Amino acid sequence: MSALLDGTLREQAAAVADGDADPAELLDAALARIEERNPGVNAIVETFPEHSRRMLTEARDGPLYGVPVAIKDEWPLPWRAERLGAAQYLGPPPNPGESGPYRALRDAGAVIVGIANMHEYGAGSTGHISAFGPARNPWNTDRCPGGSSSGSGAAVAARLVSGAVGADGIGSIRYPAAYCGLTGLKPTFGRSTMQGHHGTSTTTIVSGPMCRDAADCRLLGGVLFGGQLTAREPDGLRIGIVPGELWDDCDPEVSAACRQAAEALREASGGTITEVDFAGREHVLISSVLVGSTEELADTTPERVAGLGDDVSLVARALLRYRLLLPAAAISKSLRVRTLVRRSLAELFERVDVLAWPTVAAPAPPLDNPTVNLPSGAYPADYANPRQAGIANLAGVPAISVPVGLSSEGLPIGLQLLAAWGRDELLLDAAEALERANGRQWVDAAPPLARSE
Repeated sequence: MSALLDGTLREQAAAVADGDADPAELLDAALARIEERNPGVNAIVETFPEHSRRMLTEARDGPLYGVPVAIKDEWPLPWRAERLGAAQYLGPPPNPGESGPYRALRDAGAVIVGIANMHEYGAGSTGHISAFGPARNPWNTDRCPGGSSSGSGAAVAARLVSGAVGADGIGSIRYPAAYCGLTGLKPTFGRSTMQGHHGTSTTTIVSGPMCRDAADCRLLGGVLFGGQLTAREPDGLRIGIVPGELWDDCDPEVSAACRQAAEALREASGGTITEVDFAGREHVLISSVLVGSTEELADTTPERVAGLGDDVSLVARALLRYRLLLPAAAISKSLRVRTLVRRSLAELFERVDVLAWPTVAAPAPPLDNPTVNLPSGAYPADYANPRQAGIANLAGVPAISVPVGLSSEGLPIGLQLLAAWGRDELLLDAAEALERANGRQWVDAAPPLARSE
């Protein structure tokens, strides 16, 4: 079963469907691998073999029948409430329940084998803070795995599972995908299931798939979307390159690998590359952070924040206090920027099919000092990352991170593609075309930890 665990979601589903693999044995093998490998990456914070076996016993004959998957600690299950990677709740404790992702996975026949770690309260792009301890990057366990879907990314990269459900509010699927060498899709807002999420009024967060390659993201994404995501050849792809800091203020190795990948995609699709721009770009960083981080203020009170103990990180407590002090005018201006950016992107996507730039400005930073060194200086990764990824959440458009290389230190590099509202399938088509162009070199690459057997 070890070789099958190293395979894709599609290969596992096909092996079970064809009778070549016993789903009970596959589940046991996945649980055994988690027990063996997880201590090195801390990707999975809880397993529940009895519930997993019950899911398998009751599994429906769907596209993921018998396939083990993980789910981020942001979604309730019938037997477990979400913890959000935190030691305390910001209010009354939530209850276990049937969240939308749980129902989608159940109806597809999948088996949830574990809860994936996440950055505390979802409030970080690195994954280096969690009540369960930080998740670790399988490519170098002293490096950040990315956040806030840190455990989902680390679990798939370490081959604990071949697919995991994450959530993306200001890049939280794409950062770990880039840091861990995976494919991660941030869907168009509203397309993927969100029932049961604690952020009932969110306008930025979406559930989404994190997998090895685009075809697996298409499969798992279709489950979360509630329908099959069809594939087409992206012939004559019109690729837009935005000038300025999105490319120029990145680690030189990142810029070079992403430019090479964009050119490979152009050549593979017989398309074009054009320099373009959109209105409001200089305000995207602050606006996406303000909108994304203040949506839950309606449920936050000074008393609740003051009641948090020392088992909640000092950074989280400080950020929560800071959010309560933000002036309404700043949030209102951010919403005005959102409208400007949405309109500008809608016009731009009439002239290009996808936009391309690096998912993150630099490879994964150290866990003990999550700082990245860029041409313009040294910055916390939490400052640099939303500049690259926040726009997709601010505007609601789909985006995908695809692996396109390794740095000189052996750390993954990710290229981000964005498309017009509702064109998630086009991003998957483009990602698959890029995989073919580079001979699947990067989607099939495995970190040292996953090559130990």
